[in-house]
Amino acid sequence: MDEAIARLVVQTYVDGWCEGDHEKILSSLDEECIIIESYGPTYHGIAKVARWLNSWLGAGNTVDSWDITSFYVAGETCFFEWVFACTYAEKPHQFSGASLARLREGKITHLREYQTTQPLYEWP
Repeated sequence: MDEAIARLVVQTYVDGWCEGDHEKILSSLDEECIIIESYGPTYHGIAKVARWLNSWLGAGNTVDSWDITSFYVAGETCFFEWVFACTYAEKPHQFSGASLARLREGKITHLREYQTTQPLYEWP
């Protein structure tokens, strides 16, 4: 996978969330995609992802920022670190994490997110 193409596809997905743009998000996904959120929910197929979008964004939740801080490509797989901020149930949340994505023909086929659960600190 060309790094520029992988970055474009992933950035389209991320930007779609930040903009609340269902079509932009879905355009980056393969019909048979699998999305696994960091806390467990798993969505199989673009129809289920669309239902999730309608539910999450339709409830008034927003992605306030999602900044990719590093990006790497190895074959058809890319992984990237990020800092994420959202407003969920009218409460702000922010955390860092990383995602592993597999792409095929310019679409995300598999995306798994990992969240940092404690503040980072320098060990003595």
